[in-house]
Amino acid sequence: MKVRVYYEDTDLGGIVYHSKYLNFCERARSQMLFEKGIMPFDFKNKSGFVVKELQANFLKSATLGDILEVKTTLLSTTKVSIKLLQEIFKEKEKIFSMEITLVYMSGKKIAKIPQELLKIFS
Repeated sequence: MKVRVYYEDTDLGGIVYHSKYLNFCERARSQMLFEKGIMPFDFKNKSGFVVKELQANFLKSATLGDILEVKTTLLSTTKVSIKLLQEIFKEKEKIFSMEITLVYMSGKKIAKIPQELLKIFS
C-alpha cells in the first residue's frame, strides 16, 4: 500500500514522527481487510485483532511529501494469533521494519481466528 507523508505526520523539520510509522502499518493492515469487504473491527460481535507485541526498527527517516510503500508479510499463525512483518520503503530503500503479533479477540476474550481472516493475511 502506498502512503504519502503529510505535514501532520512530521515535526517542524519535516521529518516523520516515530509513531507515525506504526500508523502507516496499521493503515496497511486495515486496507487489506477493506479490499476484501471486511471491517477491521466487527462492532456487532465486538471482535477483531489487537496488538500483543511489536518490535520496530527505525532505519532511515521519511520526510514531508515522500511517497512510501508499506509491505506486509505473514510470518506465522496460531489458532488465536498472527505474526506479521511490515516494512516501509522509500522508493526501493527500506526505512522501517516491524514484527508485530496480533491476537484475535471476541468480546473481552481471546478467540479463534476466523478462516476468512487468515486467508487474507496469508
